[in-house]
Amino acid sequence: MPSSLSGGREVGAPLGLKNTLAGRDIISCKDLSREDAELVFRLAEGVNSGTIHLEDTLAGRRVALIFVEPSTRTFQSFYVAARSLGAEVLSIHDPAVSSIAKGETLYDTVKMIEGYGVDCIVLRHPARGSARFVAETTSVPVINAGSGSQEHPTQALLDVFTIKSRLGRVDGAKIGMLGDLRYSRTIPSLCYLLANYNGVEIFFMAPPLLQVRREVELYLSERGVTYRKAMAADEIKEVMPDLDVLYVTRIQKERFPDPTEYERVRGSYVVDAKLLSYGRRDLGIMHPLPRVDELSPEVDKLPNAWYFEQARNGLPIRKALLHLVLGGAG
Repeated sequence: MPSSLSGGREVGAPLGLKNTLAGRDIISCKDLSREDAELVFRLAEGVNSGTIHLEDTLAGRRVALIFVEPSTRTFQSFYVAARSLGAEVLSIHDPAVSSIAKGETLYDTVKMIEGYGVDCIVLRHPARGSARFVAETTSVPVINAGSGSQEHPTQALLDVFTIKSRLGRVDGAKIGMLGDLRYSRTIPSLCYLLANYNGVEIFFMAPPLLQVRREVELYLSERGVTYRKAMAADEIKEVMPDLDVLYVTRIQKERFPDPTEYERVRGSYVVDAKLLSYGRRDLGIMHPLPRVDELSPEVDKLPNAWYFEQARNGLPIRKALLHLVLGGAG
């Protein structure tokens, strides 16, 4: 992890706060404090409201987007964010038309991109530990845009930002996480970031085969976060009235090591009007997207369907994060 940034310039201080993220790698939400997250949120709020303008604050900088896995929202929002900040973007978005398809290693790809004078690398890769590996081999900040089933920290930032924007708070929130909790990378990051807040309760709602990984449970226990499991359909119905937010994830078919396991749980849950009838009328519904068949389109018309707003929040969050990591003052 670099201690300082070479090249570029210090920009104005839109919030007048100390920038605790300058030059840092963003690999895991375990490494982010509540203060770090709130700094990003306050900057993103200013971007959303139009009271803070970050356009061209990264003029003369270069941001590399290395996406070795399919992406729509994450890639496009990072691309638009970097361009709107005035940065030049170097991208690998389709590995099939790059040297990766010829067998080039991740190390060689990164060292080649680094040689072009980039100031930051945003990486998505199917292997767990890939972002940490790249951070240890390069001298510029690395932002993890998804490392296999491990973590997705910028998704967690926009998720918590959405919860705070909609509920007006994060402290004391009761959040149900429904779906594929075992192979999801958004679930661990979201849990780790929520652990920074007071009185949060988490309900893991999934059949045994899809339940949250033990590493996440241990982290929450160490941080004193209250969590419960609801594994049967009746148990899920029972906890619905307690929730402020229902966070839904799709089954991660591409991450199942055994296809027969996937077939056993395929279509095992659907969030529709019937299920939502067990919850409060103001229950916030979230989903990191893309969805398959686990979230009914009939939910889209509900005023408490937050997931499209959630996706839109990726742009101001990633603008704020790039600005801060590349040395912009808080």
